[in-house]
Amino acid sequence: MDKKLSTIALDVGYKKGQPVVKQVSFDVKAGEIIAVVGANGAGKSTILKTITRQLNKLDGNIRICDMDDSAINEEAMAKKVSMVTTERIHPELMTCYDVVATGRYPYTGRLGILSDDDREAIAYAIDLVGAGTIVNEDFSKVSDGQRQRVMLARAICQDTDIMILDEPTSFLDIQFKLDILTIIRKLAHEQNKAVVMSIHELEFVPAIADAVIGIYDNSVYKIGSPREILTGENLEVMYGMAAGEGKIMADGLWQYAQALERLICQK
Repeated sequence: MDKKLSTIALDVGYKKGQPVVKQVSFDVKAGEIIAVVGANGAGKSTILKTITRQLNKLDGNIRICDMDDSAINEEAMAKKVSMVTTERIHPELMTCYDVVATGRYPYTGRLGILSDDDREAIAYAIDLVGAGTIVNEDFSKVSDGQRQRVMLARAICQDTDIMILDEPTSFLDIQFKLDILTIIRKLAHEQNKAVVMSIHELEFVPAIADAVIGIYDNSVYKIGSPREILTGENLEVMYGMAAGEGKIMADGLWQYAQALERLICQK
């Protein structure tokens, strides 16, 4: 598999000399899903926002499709990396279709006129996420689950090799969570997208992720398979649990994860 994204000794944060997470190094290949886990405030979102240039990197390097990110202009970057975030956007007087269509802006030129190819890409993305019934609805008035489908469709029609997803299942009910994760899995395994996603619901990680990055104490604690990272001992360290609590959590997590994996694979 081709390496699509690499971070090398990356320091991320909001102020020079005060990294939230330091020395972040990992690779993501085409067709691979990497889950970033850790306690609230550990810096998961900060890492993802730095990769997508919402925050400036404090130190280190990022390579995108085998190019140093400093050599990639904004237009080219938008054709290589897309992002789905839980942060609320409030577009004025935009339908769900209009929001999805903004994913084609890197391809439309300054006038923003959609071509037949653009409209085809938009229609495909809307169909893939099952948002066809709400395309003409006011984006600001649809449910959280529907908004998340729309934002995922926006990223899909942006047609990038790399997709960055910041807690894509937050605020959703169980059926929406399963639907979103099923789509993400298909994007990686069937369309060869390189996916990095932060996630709080650890029980979903074994069903969706090829590898896991655990964040703790301002650094990368461990990187490995879900089975290697989601152990009682590691959970106690990363989430500040008392001795013995991690094993109870891990045992229950893995039982639930097996059922979730069957559900996702059946879709």
